[in-house]
Amino acid sequence: MARGVSTKLLTKLPEQYSADWLERIDKRTKIWRALLPRIQRLEEDAGGADSMTHAKQSICRRAAFLELLCETQELRFTAGEPADVGAYTQAFNSMVGAYRLLGVERRQRPARTLRAVMSGSAAPAAGAA
Repeated sequence: MARGVSTKLLTKLPEQYSADWLERIDKRTKIWRALLPRIQRLEEDAGGADSMTHAKQSICRRAAFLELLCETQELRFTAGEPADVGAYTQAFNSMVGAYRLLGVERRQRPARTLRAVMSGSAAPAAGAA
């Protein structure tokens, strides 16, 4: 069944858009308190934010949002409220795709050598991962 043209989605960035909006969001909001632990867990599973590329960090953020979207739809469904199955399926499939890009298995954080710890260096040992 065709859904027609969506009137909900923006076709251009808002006037006040800033790429660092997530860092600037009010940390007291429910959305931040729901997103931050998800992002942190995904980054930890990928070996820690320090060892991730910008692209992987970006994928973690998007995956966390998609996970939140899926859970919101699931809560609506279990509460007996109308749920958009198409939107849920699309968000779920997108989330799975993001997880695949990240790699769904946990990765060990790069370890520092004893020499690095003793010297106060923050750099992980070469070849450690």
